[in-house]
Amino acid sequence: MNADPQGQKGEIRPGDAVPTSWVDTMPASLRPYLRLMRLDRPIGIWLLFWPCVFGLALGAAIDGNAIPNPLYVLLTGIGSIVMRGAGCTYNDIVDREFDARVARTRGRPIPSGAVSVRAAWAFAVLLSLIGLAVLLCFNNFAVLVGISSLVLIAVYPFMKRITWWPQAWLGITFNWGVLFGFAAETGSLDIAAYLFYAGCFFWTLGYDTIYAHQDKEDDILIGVKSSAIFLGAQSKPWLYVFYATAFVLMLAGGFSAGLGLGFALVMLAPGAHLAWQLYRLDIDRPLLCLRLFKSNRDTGALISAALIIGALAAG
Repeated sequence: MNADPQGQKGEIRPGDAVPTSWVDTMPASLRPYLRLMRLDRPIGIWLLFWPCVFGLALGAAIDGNAIPNPLYVLLTGIGSIVMRGAGCTYNDIVDREFDARVARTRGRPIPSGAVSVRAAWAFAVLLSLIGLAVLLCFNNFAVLVGISSLVLIAVYPFMKRITWWPQAWLGITFNWGVLFGFAAETGSLDIAAYLFYAGCFFWTLGYDTIYAHQDKEDDILIGVKSSAIFLGAQSKPWLYVFYATAFVLMLAGGFSAGLGLGFALVMLAPGAHLAWQLYRLDIDRPLLCLRLFKSNRDTGALISAALIIGALAAG
């Protein structure tokens, strides 16, 4: 793909942007900010949103409800959009020098000059304030759980400079919604939430290692670390371990919330989907790695269905 493909009216489009999307129909002045939020690539929103749904569904099951609070689902959806946008903007500010050295990312709004660093900081603050307004709609304990994630978010962009396992830090950070959603529904945390959160950690460790394989050559070139580089040719066996561990811990979390056989049976669907990903995986085919990574949107939907159907079956 052309590193600096041209968008409408000579606009520089990031090399990793979606070739055509609804973002291209927006006014030219807005497009760089929408791309800062990665709204042309919503997979990150889904992967931030689904753990919130998991936590809400687990908390609802603990309280004897099959369906999580619809308002909370809507609010966490809005929060996922704006906080993913804030996180991506912050990440691009921190990584602007790295991004300028990589063909796939040098056309992003900050390294290309479409958005200044000062404007990007202002935009990140604006999105964060919207996220705070959403957060304050929940109970006080959930607010504290949500705010506590800010430290994880702040540190994340630096992890690929200091550890081979930035994907592990992403797993800790991106799945905080399990704990937040559970706290929103119940006003507390217990073993069910912690087990499911741990399962989601290994899920993210797996899918983000798959994602990292598409970037490994550039990462080696610019000197940043990833689990894909560290594991190398042994990635696939380890990915089976990560996904199997995720599956077992999620089952344990569901059982701890009072979900039984119905939940376990429906969980076979996301389990099969994870196995299919690894069966198809070829770590030396970047586009396939990207497609399999994106398919985790469907994994999240299947896990959510298992939690809700399991709660219905449990009465």
